Amino acid sequence: MAKLDPLSATLNALSDPTRRAILAHLTQGETSVTELARPFAMSMPAISKHLKVLESAGLIARGRSAQSRPCRLRTDRMKDVADWLETYRHFWEQSFDRLEHYLQQVQAGGSDVSQ
Repeated sequence: MAKLDPLSATLNALSDPTRRAILAHLTQGETSVTELARPFAMSMPAISKHLKVLESAGLIARGRSAQSRPCRLRTDRMKDVADWLETYRHFWEQSFDRLEHYLQQVQAGGSDVSQ
């Protein structure tokens, strides 16, 4: 499989509900892999695979503390996604504004609703 660009890797990581739940848990602070795995009915190797995807995408960092590997949230890649989505937010706002203008003209019985 070809290496994904950072935005694609981030969006790929976010596409899975388990990984999104892990990220939501990490918003409360750094925690162990065991603690992250607790709510899920899956094996530790399966959780580890999810964590590897999140780590490869730059969404989490894993440290080393004696026997454990605590995980923490990284926010820089999420900001990249938010910035990318911002462009589309402007597009949709403009589209809705045009639709609203059109509907106002239709409701007012305007003769020129083609604009």
